[in-house]
Amino acid sequence: MLLAFACMVGFAAALAKATLVPQPGSSDLVHTNLRPGDSLRAYVDQPAIRDTVKQIGGNVLLGAPFGVLLPMLVPKARGAVRVVLVTSLVMVLVEIAQGAIVEGRAFDIDDVILNTSGALLGYVLIGRRLGHALHPRRHHWWQRRRTSA
Repeated sequence: MLLAFACMVGFAAALAKATLVPQPGSSDLVHTNLRPGDSLRAYVDQPAIRDTVKQIGGNVLLGAPFGVLLPMLVPKARGAVRVVLVTSLVMVLVEIAQGAIVEGRAFDIDDVILNTSGALLGYVLIGRRLGHALHPRRHHWWQRRRTSA
């Protein structure tokens, strides 16, 4: 648990550095995107495949630690739906902060979608198993079977 907590703190610091650092050189290119798919189309239409992979893959990878660490740290957050909801909420808050206070950054709904997809992928591949290993399901008194001698 301590290792998972340390990883989450490290991830939070990396997330803040990756998303809340001003990029003044790109301030003319930045625009808010509230229409799902607009930025994704722009990423795919880039001439260099490396830039497409960097944009899409980077956003997916940025969300994956949520899917792995959240079920380990918060047993009540286990489950794909809960991981998706918590990640979506956190990423919306990060995007709002980007658009409101960071020069050269803007709110982009496609980033939220890609981050959340990454969290779901991380949960399905690793987080579900680790969450169950650390926090096995508890059986309530009405679920226990009686064994007769």
